[in-house]
Amino acid sequence: MPQSPAAAERTHRLVPSPAGRVHLVEQGSGPLVLLVHGFPESWYSWRHQLPALAAAGYRAVAVDVRGYGRSSRPADVAAYRMLELVEDNAAVVHALGEESAVVVGHDWGATIAAHSALVRPDVFRAAALLGVPYTPPGGPRPSEVFAGMGGEGRDEFYVSYFQEPGRAEAEIEPDVRGWLAGFYAALSADTMPGPGDPDPHFTSLGGTLRDRFSAGALPGWLDEAGLDVYAGEFERTGLTGALNRYRNMDRDWEDLARFAGAPLTVPSLFIGGALDASTTWLADAVEAFPDTLPGLSGAHILDGCGHWVQQERPAEVNRLLTDWLAALPA
Repeated sequence: MPQSPAAAERTHRLVPSPAGRVHLVEQGSGPLVLLVHGFPESWYSWRHQLPALAAAGYRAVAVDVRGYGRSSRPADVAAYRMLELVEDNAAVVHALGEESAVVVGHDWGATIAAHSALVRPDVFRAAALLGVPYTPPGGPRPSEVFAGMGGEGRDEFYVSYFQEPGRAEAEIEPDVRGWLAGFYAALSADTMPGPGDPDPHFTSLGGTLRDRFSAGALPGWLDEAGLDVYAGEFERTGLTGALNRYRNMDRDWEDLARFAGAPLTVPSLFIGGALDASTTWLADAVEAFPDTLPGLSGAHILDGCGHWVQQERPAEVNRLLTDWLAALPA
């Protein structure tokens, strides 16, 4: 099948990183915009943004985060701590011959993007966060917070469920494609459970996340071919590299203690889905933006949108991103 002109302009590259290599997909020329995906995704989650940013005059680069796709997957769980992912991002910028970049992230990628700009403002001059609001480092130990979220011992929060190496893998890897389809649908506006249904962010004690996924159609933003792309990557790599990000939250809390309470001062943008638990649960973080994101240009909550913001609402996200980028200082 011949490629579309937009697809033909994409360039896949491997560049050096502290862990070995980062796989990236590049399109366009101009100021560098680094796109960082979340869980469980890949560079492919930015397929709608790459051509839009290129058309607007930017060098758009979507990476596979450490542990995903064709990027390196270290065996040591501690290799997935936040500070190492920040240095991966900086290494990509320099490997591409650039001094600085705007960083854009979704889900875990939003947290990685925020901390990249917090820790390395010399490299990352602005940050756009999709789905997950910025919260300054510090506060209680994360594992203790998540352990208390199930409510009287009845349920277990998914972040706690992901902590033990091998446990979530045993649920997911026998049927990666089916699990991904259920997970994507559970957090999408058009296929998520109703208000009275069990929350898919929790497991029953002794149960699995999949127990709470609804069987049915794929969400509107994802077709069978797109699901094949995601499933093919994780069937090849497994899920351990991706899940290891969750297994470093206490390490991050310790590593980033020197930044406790620190605002993110670079120019910033936030885009969230009104139906995304990442946005609604962290409503207090959004309200705190005047203090925590003093360089914020706008916080946009998209009505009727779930978790997969840039895939559910690509045209709207592209417009918000390109307008914001155009207004940044040169």
